[in-house]
Formats: sequence, C-alpha cells, structure tokens
Amino acid sequence: MTDTIRILLADDQELVRYGLRMVLEAEPGFEVVGEAGDGALAALAAERLRPHVVLMDVRMPGVDGLEGTRRITASLPETRVLVLTTYDLDDYAFGALSAGASGFLLKDTKPAALIAAIRAVHRGDAVVAPRITAKLIALAAPRLAAGPPKDQEDPLAVLTSRERDVFRLIGDGATNAEIADSLYLAESTVKTHIGRILHKLGLRDRVQAVILAFELGVVGR
Repeated sequence: MTDTIRILLADDQELVRYGLRMVLEAEPGFEVVGEAGDGALAALAAERLRPHVVLMDVRMPGVDGLEGTRRITASLPETRVLVLTTYDLDDYAFGALSAGASGFLLKDTKPAALIAAIRAVHRGDAVVAPRITAKLIALAAPRLAAGPPKDQEDPLAVLTSRERDVFRLIGDGATNAEIADSLYLAESTVKTHIGRILHKLGLRDRVQAVILAFELGVVGR
C-alpha cells in the first residue's frame, strides 16, 4: 500500500466530478488520476491508470455504474470501487455490493465522511451508508426470524466458534478495530481470522462476506 491513494472519478456530470476533485485534491495523500463519464470509460480508464479507489456513480448513460463496477472488480481485484449515488434504492445497494463494490454511499455524504470512506475501502474495509445498512437489515429480518431451512447444510460449519463471532461482526459492518474491541482481540489477530474466514468460505473479500451474512440471516444476532 502506497502513501498516496490514487482515485478515479466516474460520473456523467462534469460539475459533480469537478466538485469531487476539488474536495479530494485538498486532502493530503489523495491524488485524482482520471475521470470518466460512464461505466465503460471508467473500466477502460481503470485498466490504464490502475487507481487504488474508483468513485462510481450508478445512473449513467450507456454503461451504468453497476456494470462498470463488475468490469473493474473482475479485471482489477486490487482496485476498490466505492459507489457514490443520489439514489438509496435497495436494488442499487444490493447490485453495487454484488457487483464487487467495497462500499455504497449517498451523494449527500459529508466530505469528511467521504474521505474516511475512501481510506477505509483502500485498507480493505467495507463501507455502507447508515440508511442503506438499515434497509439491508430490514430486508434480512424475515430470514433472521425464520432461520435457515432445516434440511439445508450450514455453510458456516467450517468455521470455528471464534471465526463465527468475527463473521457476524463483519456482517454488522464492524471495522477490524471495532471487532478487536468487541472480542478483546488484537487487530492482527482479527486480520488473521478474517483471512481464514474468506479462505474457508471461498470469498473474494469482506464485502462478499457481508453479502453472505445477509443471505444467511446472521446479521444482528
């Protein structure tokens, strides 16, 4: 991980890109390396510029941000995509995270929160706006109440008790530091547990772990 975080902006509105550039380039350690007006151009620019983080709009003419995210995460697994949109619709949130995005924020997010989110996804954490998290939890509620089908094999059976605790907290959106505080562990130990969890469950990153936690209905337990 380098000291400077290289950022690509993908939004069809030039004024929005200009505003984001002004905010981000005023932050020490940030460099905006390029801009794109749709998902296809963003994927091409990412291949060429190799940014650490892509700020991706959802609704864009031509190829939208969800498809752009899929292309980037498929070809550049080390590049993190942070979706930044006006719309807090459930389909967009699920679509963005399922496409491989490391976070989903709304455009009314304060600059300080956006900067913190960029740093968070760069170091491997998942970031989801509180309003979106609340909706995801609400959608998972019926599964929380019902539990997994009795005849369905538990995919978490391969995890140890401690790994299950860490997995649940990942699903709740906790950072490594928060997991460490909650379970009285060192952050280095938490990182080791997360690595083992991802390997055992065949997951690419912690965002896929968040999605799986919602699908299994373990969030909030």
